[in-house]
Amino acid sequence: MTRHAARCRFALRAAATAAALLLAACSNGAGRPDGAPATPVSPARLTHTLPDDPLTMVLPARGAETRWTQGLDVFVQQAGRVTAAACARDRDTDPPAAVPLAYIRFFDVPDLAFIARHGLSRSAEVPRPTASPRPHPAPRSAAARTARSGPVRDCADEGTAAAAALRAAFAPLQRQWFTAVAALRRDPAVARALAALPGCFADRGVPARDEMAFMGRAEERESSAGPAELPAVERSVGRTYATCMRPVEAVREPARLRLRDAFLAAHADEVRDLRSSLVPNLRAAERRYGLRLSFPAP
Repeated sequence: MTRHAARCRFALRAAATAAALLLAACSNGAGRPDGAPATPVSPARLTHTLPDDPLTMVLPARGAETRWTQGLDVFVQQAGRVTAAACARDRDTDPPAAVPLAYIRFFDVPDLAFIARHGLSRSAEVPRPTASPRPHPAPRSAAARTARSGPVRDCADEGTAAAAALRAAFAPLQRQWFTAVAALRRDPAVARALAALPGCFADRGVPARDEMAFMGRAEERESSAGPAELPAVERSVGRTYATCMRPVEAVREPARLRLRDAFLAAHADEVRDLRSSLVPNLRAAERRYGLRLSFPAP
């Protein structure tokens, strides 16, 4: 999950960031990075359809599968926020401050089709929870109970504990999976494909030595575009990224699929238990918190 966490800051800023790349290209006559026309597309939408194998939500190997992973991640965060808000209502205080939730990409398993259509960060809107009964608080550690700093902090702690309790069922296995996925960057064939990225980026008007530099370049130019230009520019930059990453994914996705087969076999007991319990636990959480599992869709 390390690369996912490292990307979160970029993903929250990328709407403004991506715009600058197109404007910079236009200023020197290069046109859009990928040379494609700015054709409007319908916004991303939501779906509630679960994968055939619930483990796909936890252990994605294809880019499109990460849409389920993003939805699961947001659902857990929503459970924490519903708990914190209910606590604040009970105490007649303001709920803990929090940035709006968003569906965040997993760039070690990039969803290139989605990125090419909507850009590096634009996605479906996270749905608001429905009204729900007061959820029972999740147990907190003794340290958390004794290190209180007022009702707002207490409610934030209660929300964090609720999210952690829901995530605990799958997080250990998922952390191991994403650690294994990240290690594929050291595979010789993957490394060779990644080494071709700078030339591809440069050919499309974005000088960058790697993925991180590509996003950093976008971040440097984020203030160059106005709001009206953002959607078209985001899509243009997304197409550039997707075009350059396709040769990488042609090598890396088959490697991830083989890796997942081996991973499932090596963790057979945990996989069996989680496969049978994950969806019932999530359905129970939907009822408890007044939520509905939702996933972004193109």
